[in-house]
Amino acid sequence: MKFAANILTASALVLATGIVMAQTAPAFHVDVRGKGKPMILIPGLSSSGEVWDSTVARYQDRYRCYVLTLDGFAGQPRWIGPGDEFLNAVRDQLGAYIDQNHLDHPVVVGHSLGGFLALALAEKYPDKVGPLVVVDSLPFSAHAWFNVDSAEAAKSVAAGMRSRIAGETDEEYAAYVKSGASTRSMVTGDAGFARVKEWGLLSDKQAVADAMYDMMVADLRPELGRIHTPILVMGTWIGLTEVAHQEASPEFRSAVLKEFEEQYKNAPQAKIVLADHARHFIMYDDPQWFFTQMDAFLK
Repeated sequence: MKFAANILTASALVLATGIVMAQTAPAFHVDVRGKGKPMILIPGLSSSGEVWDSTVARYQDRYRCYVLTLDGFAGQPRWIGPGDEFLNAVRDQLGAYIDQNHLDHPVVVGHSLGGFLALALAEKYPDKVGPLVVVDSLPFSAHAWFNVDSAEAAKSVAAGMRSRIAGETDEEYAAYVKSGASTRSMVTGDAGFARVKEWGLLSDKQAVADAMYDMMVADLRPELGRIHTPILVMGTWIGLTEVAHQEASPEFRSAVLKEFEEQYKNAPQAKIVLADHARHFIMYDDPQWFFTQMDAFLK
């Protein structure tokens, strides 16, 4: 089922301050705010960490919030070279960052691409992380995008997408971002849409292309059983009706819910909830529902 085209295409990162150094190039920046238990917040593709501003404001009196900005997104420099394993670098450097800063089983919150990274981090380093909050993301997006059943089957189409994006001129890429072709269905309000477009225009197209490729050719479903912490998955479906050219019917909602349940079946501790009035950027479209779910989960 191809309804998740918007689950991948917009989400992502932070206006941050400190540079995290790894063995090679830095994969992200971090902005630290608040006090208390640690909480790591990972935005999605091409976005700024400002997407988490309301979340930080709500929790910063109880949590010390570490907000990431990925390499090459929302005005941050691209350090990692074309074709490098971008998302694996982020995952591994984040695992090292947790150790270096003595973060005790942080809550990890991720939106879209950030949700995928939260799952990848917890799979590889299950003893480093605490509860996960995954906002509108799947462990294998290519299944929903292209109706393929394996990462290997997704490689050719993912490679074509990466080449097309990276091969565009700056003017062509900017025109596509401004058109909202891949993002208008992701957020309801005009102000939120303007922010998403601005972040996209500030992002490096090669970084965007590499991140999309890495996500599409990775299937996290088989290893979800390695995660032993609680997981809250918040999904959406209203915006997907436009992407899939479907009516907003109970049947379509059920199909979306079934996709989420199937993809997370190897993580029986995952609680899956669908927002009925929000699009992909749930924290913008329905903050009351978003925080009601997150508050209850964190308790």
